[in-house]
Amino acid sequence: MDVQSLNHQRSEIQSQYEGYTPKPSKPWPWSTTISYLLREQRLLFVLVGVAIATLFFSVQPEVRKPILQPETKANDFVPKFSSQMLAVRSQVSADPMAFVRPGAKIPLGLKRKPLRIVVTGGAGFVGSHLVDRLLARGDNVIVVDNFFTGRKENVVHHIGNPRFELIRHDVVEPLLLEVDQIYHLACPASPVHYKFNPVKTIKTNVMGTLNMLGLAKRVGARFLLTSTSEVYGDPLEHPQKEEYWGHVNPIGVRSCYDEGKRVAETLTMDYNRGASVEVRIARIFNTYGPRMGIDDGRVVSNFVAQALRKEPMTIYGDGKQTRSFQYVADLVEGLMRLMEGEHIGPVNLGNPGEFTMLELAEVVRETVDPQAKTEFRPNTEDDPHKRKPDITRAKKFLGWEPKISLREGLPLMVDDFRRRLFGKVGGSEQSST
Repeated sequence: MDVQSLNHQRSEIQSQYEGYTPKPSKPWPWSTTISYLLREQRLLFVLVGVAIATLFFSVQPEVRKPILQPETKANDFVPKFSSQMLAVRSQVSADPMAFVRPGAKIPLGLKRKPLRIVVTGGAGFVGSHLVDRLLARGDNVIVVDNFFTGRKENVVHHIGNPRFELIRHDVVEPLLLEVDQIYHLACPASPVHYKFNPVKTIKTNVMGTLNMLGLAKRVGARFLLTSTSEVYGDPLEHPQKEEYWGHVNPIGVRSCYDEGKRVAETLTMDYNRGASVEVRIARIFNTYGPRMGIDDGRVVSNFVAQALRKEPMTIYGDGKQTRSFQYVADLVEGLMRLMEGEHIGPVNLGNPGEFTMLELAEVVRETVDPQAKTEFRPNTEDDPHKRKPDITRAKKFLGWEPKISLREGLPLMVDDFRRRLFGKVGGSEQSST
């Protein structure tokens, strides 16, 4: 290639770059921001906004000021509350749970979010009183009962309450519900009833308890088993402590109930250990009160009904065997404290006041009819000679002990029996509720 051609190409390349100018460098970010604010009076609007915010917060009350300002006047010790304190108090009154840490223990009696609770055997003597208390507390209650010993009259006063449901069902069959707590009371508890069909009694104790524990496991509910002092049998230890294993005849006429409850306790503890189900076990001693079955064969109801009917009070054996009697309201309080507490149990719930059958007959005579007579019959098989609870554990872990003595509670039961036996209104039996 000659020199002339090279010069021609160089001139063409130079002509291509004659119009090129390098890209100007970017301005500093702060200069762009200032330029943006200075255009169209934006800075003025920013300053006006800052001034308004300053004025607003300057007129508000200081948040960190103490809300409790006591008066300093002489002879006046009543504290003066600020508006913030009054607002907090009103909020607590409206929703006490608003200031409770989730998962924290709630003191008994403090209002809380209503629970959904199932009570098996809830139409029975004890169950219906428990249902009354739970509904009064504000909970939603589902009563499950097959009405073998339960009575619709015991819960009829709750019909129409939107927080109350009644299901006719036998717990021997599975049941699917969504609940927070299960009070398992379903089982005939008087000798007349549990001896009527002993196989059914033990099926209720075993299969019924299995079904309710299975429900508690599925839905994560807390489960309370109402066991009985009969697990101690005819005790060789007096009074009976929870550590005592009992003295029970496994093949006697009462075994369907005694051993059935012992198996129910075993199942309950196995579900707790093996399936982490939250459980509670109450061992209930002799209980009396309104709504008790008039002819259920238990000694208090027998004596009261016979005295009211002007019949001799039947004493089996020599009358020197002892029992302890607690009023139903005391028992219900103990059950609720056990369910809400942290102690698994078992826990004895009974009144340590001990009476012989002769002494009980005398109290009934004083309450009902001073002319009431007694008659003696041979004692029943496997009838315990002594029965008295040691409630040290209930006092320690539940802060519970019975408040109502036999002489205070028995007149309430007598009034209920008298209305149900003789207080007919319009040709129909007057409800005890």
